[in-house]
Amino acid sequence: MTAPTTGTVHPIVYYGDQVLHRPCKPVTEFDDALATLIADMFASMYEVNGVGLAANQIGVDARVFVLDCADAAGVNKVAHVVNPVLEPTEPPRELVTRSEGCLSVPGQYHDLARPKTATVSGFTMKGEPITITGDGTLGQCLQHEFDHLEGMVYVDRLPRKARKKVLADAGLAER
Repeated sequence: MTAPTTGTVHPIVYYGDQVLHRPCKPVTEFDDALATLIADMFASMYEVNGVGLAANQIGVDARVFVLDCADAAGVNKVAHVVNPVLEPTEPPRELVTRSEGCLSVPGQYHDLARPKTATVSGFTMKGEPITITGDGTLGQCLQHEFDHLEGMVYVDRLPRKARKKVLADAGLAER
């Protein structure tokens, strides 16, 4: 799958905006408006050199994310997922600690432990089933973007003191 080459760039919503802190609504219409949203999400993500973007990061309350990133072997994946479900990690669950950042908390990174691999199932913009499994940056991105759609930003997973510092360094207030 290749990313759309058209789309309108939208500003990124920052931590503290309420759209980032509540679960997003499921998509019920697989139509031209959804295709336009996905094209706009890719354009917005590429404009700020991101590797993933959830719809709520451009202020849209919809369960959709896009990504363009590589797995641990360096194989790049460009995709979008509508109404994703993060599958439970099979035991034994191996955690990997990696530096993580977010377009909604600009310029800041912090180590965060997540399962080594992740699998997300959902639909394409045409309503076709899709499943993506990844490790490395791809696995991290699948989990990060799914979190956004659940109303969670990666800093919400950090200890309070670390979260406060990351947000303060980004010029954002804790909610």
